[in-house]
Amino acid sequence: MHEVKTQGGRRFQSHLHALYVRMESRRTVGSERMLADRCPECQNAGMPVQITIRGVPENVRDELASRAALRRQSMQEFLRGELERIAARPSRDAWLQAVRDRKAAAGSRVEPAAILRARTADRA
Repeated sequence: MHEVKTQGGRRFQSHLHALYVRMESRRTVGSERMLADRCPECQNAGMPVQITIRGVPENVRDELASRAALRRQSMQEFLRGELERIAARPSRDAWLQAVRDRKAAAGSRVEPAAILRARTADRA
């Protein structure tokens, strides 16, 4: 995405964004920030998103703050890293479905007794 400067001197992220703001300004009166929030290109351009979590118990907040301090991170840095780590892993349901798909594709089945025998043999 590149920055475009319009005749009025306002800066936009792209031609599409500038066009969207011009179209919206004819329909509604509002700040450029509000218009940018509704611009589909801006919403999908990897711009930071704010997340607010209300009702977090104080002992949970204290534990998270302690973990952040141990890593010498701010609470925001710590929580962002944890959220990225969680999002990078598949959900339990997605993981189970992938296992089921692999099993179906392999077309073979190992009996539970054979698994237990192999485990016992490995321990001996």
